[in-house]
Amino acid sequence: MMNSILADLLLVIHFLFILFIIFGGLLVWKRSWIALLHIPAVLWGGYIDISGGICPLTPLEVQYRIASGQEGYAVSFLEHYLEPVVYLGGSARETVIFLGIAVVVWNLVLYLRLIRRFRSRKGAS
Repeated sequence: MMNSILADLLLVIHFLFILFIIFGGLLVWKRSWIALLHIPAVLWGGYIDISGGICPLTPLEVQYRIASGQEGYAVSFLEHYLEPVVYLGGSARETVIFLGIAVVVWNLVLYLRLIRRFRSRKGAS
């Protein structure tokens, strides 16, 4: 029972981390200090997706699932949970690479706009 709860807790933490990677740049517009956490998270997430690596949370979740009598899985978190939802017509690997690049570009655009906004405010002062 405890292993199942821990696996589910890791699933939630992993999903929240992915949401933070995707949308954390929007939080930076309100609280600039969040960038200190967000930028490394984006770099990590982009690296894992593009390189084909596996986040350390994934094997830990699988280990808890197997220990609780559930089935594990051999692919990445994104391929296992999100691929069926966001399948874009390519292979699972191509889709994850595309999503990784898209998230990095999205956040780069957000930060460039934030920098432009900051500079325009500073110039107006």
